[in-house]
Amino acid sequence: MAARAYWKGQIRLALVAIPVEVYPATKSGAAISFRQIHEPSGKPVKYEKIVPGIGAIDTDDIVKGYETSKGNYVLLDEEEIEAVKLESKRTLELVQFVDAGEIDILYYAKPYYVVPADELAEEAYIVLREALKKSKKVGLGQLSVRGQEQLVGLRPCGRGLVLEVLRYADEVNKAANYFRDVGNTKPDADLLDLAATLIDKKSGKFDASDYHNHYVDALKRVIAKKAKAKGKRVLEDVEEPAAVSRGSNVIDLMAALKASVDGQKKAAAEEEKPPAKKAAPAKKAPARTRA
Repeated sequence: MAARAYWKGQIRLALVAIPVEVYPATKSGAAISFRQIHEPSGKPVKYEKIVPGIGAIDTDDIVKGYETSKGNYVLLDEEEIEAVKLESKRTLELVQFVDAGEIDILYYAKPYYVVPADELAEEAYIVLREALKKSKKVGLGQLSVRGQEQLVGLRPCGRGLVLEVLRYADEVNKAANYFRDVGNTKPDADLLDLAATLIDKKSGKFDASDYHNHYVDALKRVIAKKAKAKGKRVLEDVEEPAAVSRGSNVIDLMAALKASVDGQKKAAAEEEKPPAKKAAPAKKAPARTRA
């Protein structure tokens, strides 16, 4: 089944309009979700809409409300909410271009693939892609989706373009509120060199396929075993990480970093060591002939 487009429309750059289709770039395949089950009957648990002091109510009597103060709500019906929804113009106008490094990682929410809608759009699509690559810029605009307006950034990605939904300023907590008590003193030069050496030895190219969600993998194994066991209890043996001894509150950072670097060197030396030659099998003594 072909993927369903998240949005269809056109990207507008001044007088140039490029018909495109936008598709989700991520999926939630790794997550495992559970249902609550009534064990005696084996049936799923459902929830009723209940009002304190009244009990179960009809869903037709439910409206949406915004809490203005504790226990006080402004009630809105669906028509009032629909009236302020933005009409989708099916156009993403790029109104500003900024350096890619200027957008803090905290503002990135979700990525989408952008593809040309047809062969006629491909030429202008490629021109925009290459222009963004050459300038190392991200195009900014606002996209109307399902009645709401999203701030988005458009950047090149290999042979295509990626549209990234960005958070608005009031959706991001200020870092200063969390880091204000962290010291700003310069670290010891030797400690810094050791840490840099350790980082350098562990550096490499990122490949997401090198990493796995071990919890999800183990959970899938348990589910598969449980299905075969026909209800019998199944426990998965999971190796616990070795406990770290904390005999003192004072941590010798220099010793820890040196031990880490030495461990990396030892591991590298072991990998470079040529394999030991196998000893030649001893020759068998000739069998004695019986007189």
